[in-house]
Amino acid sequence: MPLPPQKPMKPAQFAENQLLEALIDNTYGPGDVLPGERVLAQSLGVTRPTLREVLQRLSKEGWVTIAHGKPTRVNDYLSTGGLGVLNTLSRFNNRLSPDIIAHLLEARTLIFPGVAQRATITDPKAILAYLDAPISLHTDAKQFALHDWGLQMLMVAITQNSVLKMMFNDFAPVYNRLGQLYFTNKIARKMSLEYYGALCLAIGNKEASVHELVQKTMARAQTFWQEI
Repeated sequence: MPLPPQKPMKPAQFAENQLLEALIDNTYGPGDVLPGERVLAQSLGVTRPTLREVLQRLSKEGWVTIAHGKPTRVNDYLSTGGLGVLNTLSRFNNRLSPDIIAHLLEARTLIFPGVAQRATITDPKAILAYLDAPISLHTDAKQFALHDWGLQMLMVAITQNSVLKMMFNDFAPVYNRLGQLYFTNKIARKMSLEYYGALCLAIGNKEASVHELVQKTMARAQTFWQEI
């Protein structure tokens, strides 16, 4: 069966994507001034009203600053941006720099142990039931990544914290792509299977620290990722 043809991008969407790619790859870096409206519109192949619409959206999200009578300036969006910037970055995950990827992994290591601790106290049965589903060392990397991310999102859901849900929803495209790369490595899959087993034991032993286990596991995975 032939795939349905993809809908062509609207001019505004195309222009926005082009501008975002230029911002993410530092063609226009923080503090830089964008070309004048006429020049920029011509280079993107859109009308000036369409360009203004795009720049207004990027301004609201925190990528650029628009001031009347002054040139549009690129913000230090990694320092001043919010969830909107994170969401957009996740859509361009194939263009993320190694530093951004490292920061995302570090952020998960800092945040997630507390999530896991709370989730295993709140609903340990749901987590044990998820971990009871069989997964072998021969499972392909994509399925292994989906399984691993599913465990994390289950724990986030159990916390019933809407802000955490939004944050990890934004992380999903990046981690799914990185996870497929990570789990092509047999040692990485073995490490995760050992972690799942240790997590089951820690949940059963109420005196064991799930927080410490998850923190050590994620720090180890982060180091291993950098090595491979």
